[in-house]
Amino acid sequence: MSLNLGKHSFATTDLVVMAIINRTPDSFYDQGATFDDKAAMDAVDRAIDEGADIIDIGGVKAGPGIEVDAAEEIRRTVSFVEAVRQRHDSIIISVDTWRHEVGEKVCQAGADVLNDAWGGTDPALADVAAQFGVGLVCTHAGGHTPRTRPHRVTYDDVMADIVQSTVGLAQQAVERGVRKDAIMIDPGHDFGKNTRHSLEATARLGEMVQTGWPVLVSLSNKDFVGETLDLPVDQRLTGTLATTAVSAWLGARIFRAHNVKQTRQALDMVSSIRGDRPPAVARRGLT
Repeated sequence: MSLNLGKHSFATTDLVVMAIINRTPDSFYDQGATFDDKAAMDAVDRAIDEGADIIDIGGVKAGPGIEVDAAEEIRRTVSFVEAVRQRHDSIIISVDTWRHEVGEKVCQAGADVLNDAWGGTDPALADVAAQFGVGLVCTHAGGHTPRTRPHRVTYDDVMADIVQSTVGLAQQAVERGVRKDAIMIDPGHDFGKNTRHSLEATARLGEMVQTGWPVLVSLSNKDFVGETLDLPVDQRLTGTLATTAVSAWLGARIFRAHNVKQTRQALDMVSSIRGDRPPAVARRGLT
């Protein structure tokens, strides 16, 4: 299935990097390093230089923390979306939100994608995507309330639940008028899942790919990587890149990442091994 976002079209063989820009003071990864407007814009510029195809802007920390209402989320994101659009006319802008009120405002400001990480908690978000003709990410979160952590969550078959949920959300989105060629599905690593669930979701990612919907994975420095290797947040890059490479080999197409340069290199290597991308240079054995 082709994927068309903003001014860009992606072939099924393209591996797309979505750079994370947190407009929060309490992000689990950077603890507010890009909460300031200038720092955030510098991070956008750097991400694009390093090979990002999509900039994903989030105004609310995914996990538990200080309460952020819709008005505050709008304050953190809308003006920044406008600024990024003015500075980078062709870059694809995504906003990580589950609220339709926020979705409407950021689309008016120039967003191209609504990244719903909480599994359709607010069904009206799909209506906003349809209204503005933008992309939508349909994520499996196990039915959990936004910003809550799983507690002794169980599944009879975690991948069966993921496929049923995400494909169902994608089909509902099409019925609401969202463009079919702008919808992505996401297994939701760590969302409504323990570490074993996230590992199994990765190993069986091909089952999502077989549905035909473009698969997005958000793996970057997550807790399932940290628990698997028993490492803190600032030491999870190697594990993240290993999981990224496996996911790409199994057919995932969009990769949400903090470390853009390293992610781009890992994906380029996978593309070249698959035969979809020639080596950047060819010298060895030729002279």
